[in-house]
Amino acid sequence: MVWYGENKRDFPWRNSKKPYHVWLSEIILQQTRLQQGLPYFHKFIDAFPTVVDLANAPEEQVLKLWQGLGYYSRARNLLFSAQWIVEHNAGKFPNTHKDLLKLKGVGDYTASAIASICFEESEAVVDGNVYRFLSRYFGIDLPIDSSPAHAFFKAKATELMQGESPGDFNQAMMEFGALQCTPKLTKCSSCPFVASCLAYQQGKVDQFPVKAKKTKVRKRYFNYLVIKSPTEKTFLQKRTGKDIWQNLYEFPLVESEILVNQKELSELKAFAPWESAANKPPKLLNSNPIKHLLSHQQLQIQFWSVETQHEPKKALDHREIKTLPVPVVIADFIEKHYPD
Repeated sequence: MVWYGENKRDFPWRNSKKPYHVWLSEIILQQTRLQQGLPYFHKFIDAFPTVVDLANAPEEQVLKLWQGLGYYSRARNLLFSAQWIVEHNAGKFPNTHKDLLKLKGVGDYTASAIASICFEESEAVVDGNVYRFLSRYFGIDLPIDSSPAHAFFKAKATELMQGESPGDFNQAMMEFGALQCTPKLTKCSSCPFVASCLAYQQGKVDQFPVKAKKTKVRKRYFNYLVIKSPTEKTFLQKRTGKDIWQNLYEFPLVESEILVNQKELSELKAFAPWESAANKPPKLLNSNPIKHLLSHQQLQIQFWSVETQHEPKKALDHREIKTLPVPVVIADFIEKHYPD
């Protein structure tokens, strides 16, 4: 705790301890680096100062503000949970670990963080930083991605928490893992626990934490059709299926099993409706496929210009397409090809 007092960083949610702020920060920083997520926190607080403001926001506005962060289900869950708080809890934020778990997208980690930091409930937080520090310090070789891992590490953290302020203890553990006991380039020489750290004593710091499984990466090939109408308008459609980028907008998509050339694209069944309306064969707009990495997927993306004879239904001009929430790869394309 002495280390935390001397080294803790100054965050807006850490100063206020408002549950809405802590919740928002925790959701944003899931799967997101601090430097990238902090500006989004400020944008959301400016747009939606309270959970009631967020609950009343249109989904498209929330997704547009989230654009570029990825893992868009987090944004949809934020809106759903804010609406639940307003409808079922009179706009008051849940104040116990048990009730916080009722919020969509909130698991034990986030519920424990809010309950301990905002309400001083003795719930230990277990995140990647805590897994790493505890596994190294105690030499725990239990794979952190195994079924018993969470309960085991939470019990160990709870044991260490005794007699400490739950909120400060949890933040100290997470901060220590983020700044001192880091995944790579560890700072063991300046660590206050180096004399009793089993991983350090055994020369195995880089072997902890242990993971049992390797993530399987699925490869997908996206062909986006950039429609060009006689009046220079285009068309975006909403992704409604339960797949990546749900409820975001994109150009009409033809997904292929391999990377395709112009002839192969034209022969795909999914391209047929557009081919019949086209003035000329599709033209490839990016000479090299854009590689876009997601947590369990690797996308290779090609953009094709398709000139049509007729105006598509719900055709959009350049300004209109920039108001819609889109995946970052689409946003980058629009920025480049549709300048103001």
